Amino acid sequence: MAKHVVATVDEIPPGERKIVEIGGRSLGVFNIKGEYYALRNICPHQGGPLCQGRLTGFVTADKPGGEYRYERRGEILRCPWHGWEYDVTTGQSWVDPASVRTRRYDVEVAAGDALPHGYQPGPYTAETFEVSIDRQYVVVELPG
Repeated sequence: MAKHVVATVDEIPPGERKIVEIGGRSLGVFNIKGEYYALRNICPHQGGPLCQGRLTGFVTADKPGGEYRYERRGEILRCPWHGWEYDVTTGQSWVDPASVRTRRYDVEVAAGDALPHGYQPGPYTAETFEVSIDRQYVVVELPG
């Protein structure tokens, strides 16, 4: 699996997203209450730009006419073309949950000194100096 740095954590504050292009794929990277999730930016329904949609939640009640609650605020993504809803944390569709989902990718937060780079060490060693890293990066993992 290839890992790609897509942002620093401060570039995607809670409740926001960043749409990125990685390896010919458009992805939306979301910060939901401090946790990061990445979804393919294509709605499985008819190919709309899914990750440009509105983030919402669910209105629930224990019984008809009962007290209403707004739950999962900012965790449900609504496609801007036809309103199909997807759970950002799983990619699962709420319109047709048995058979429709969008692709979800693993996301991690890595310290700047732990960034993936893919280089192999050579036979020589240069003089090195201590460096401190004060930022964290959001890293998306795509299948190779």
